Amino acid sequence: MLRENVSRYFAAMQQNLFPGFKEELGTTTNKHLQVIVALDVLEIERFIPYQSMFAVGRPPVNRDAMARAFVAKAVLNLPTTESLIDRLKVDAVLRRICGFGSRVPSSGTFSNCFGYFSKLGITDKVHECLISEVYKEKIVGHVSRDSTAIEGREKPIKTSKIDSDESTNAPSPKKKGRPKKGEEKQAKEATRIERQGTMSVPEMLADLPKRCDVGGKKNSKGNQEWWVGFKLHMDVDDHGIPLTALVTSASMHDSQAAIPLEKLTNSRVTSLYSLMDAAYNSAQIEQAVTNAGKVSIIDPKKPRNGEKIKLEPAKAERYKIRTTVERTNSAIKDDFGGRNIRVRGHAKVSTHLMFGVLAMSALRIADVFC
Repeated sequence: MLRENVSRYFAAMQQNLFPGFKEELGTTTNKHLQVIVALDVLEIERFIPYQSMFAVGRPPVNRDAMARAFVAKAVLNLPTTESLIDRLKVDAVLRRICGFGSRVPSSGTFSNCFGYFSKLGITDKVHECLISEVYKEKIVGHVSRDSTAIEGREKPIKTSKIDSDESTNAPSPKKKGRPKKGEEKQAKEATRIERQGTMSVPEMLADLPKRCDVGGKKNSKGNQEWWVGFKLHMDVDDHGIPLTALVTSASMHDSQAAIPLEKLTNSRVTSLYSLMDAAYNSAQIEQAVTNAGKVSIIDPKKPRNGEKIKLEPAKAERYKIRTTVERTNSAIKDDFGGRNIRVRGHAKVSTHLMFGVLAMSALRIADVFC
């Protein structure tokens, strides 16, 4: 169905729209075609609440055009909203693709609409619907899971204000020493991963930390890196198409997003294997994958003393596919706006990143399935 829709759309565009563009406005570029494909695959207009054009007061903003413009911004990898506005003013082809007339809205209008989209969580709804529809009758071989650092532009919260269970996978500190006579032994607090075993998906998502703070992670060379901002956690398929994406605080351990990601991905696609690095090595995570009827392939942790345990040959061969998620993380930051965070607050940062995820997903789906 998707292949037929895109094919019909392309035929109509080539016969009617593109010649009209050439005669009236000039030649379309490959980037224009990518924007058209992304918008056609996403159909983001379906998720914008209806606006009456006959209401009393100032003329309503064309939110459909604004949403399309933000998708175009991600496809074109424009760094700021101001650069998007400047591009729309001089690029009549892009202006018409997005649905604007001769007048381009102000930066304040764009900012208000972006806040409106963030409040409604439109990007998450579009992505969930897109993946569910595309993979409705398909089986995904491998789901690769990983996170990437996202640098923010806001002041991080102080470490003292963070619950220790939000920043690490360990329980909160206890009083040192033996309990006094007659004093009951303090019960061990459950970690976030242990609590997730009895929580629903909305409860798990609400429990994840989302404030801007300081995070640290070892890079591919084994060196520790620090940044202020957030983390983008993603599940991708073998083609590098994002299936699920979450944004959390930078300090949160990767493993705490594994079970929510696993359940969200399973609600959208049918898959066989879940591939994760050593950071996700946890009995609770393995059990969640097994309960879903899948096979988990998790890189073993290296013991403090001794050689690292190797995966079985068959699993080791499948584990090589996990590099797909690492390349997808790099592409989000290099080609779809992940390095150009200019907004503040979790909701807006998440919406900015999800516009990039939507653009990437649409283009890769069109390339793979059409």
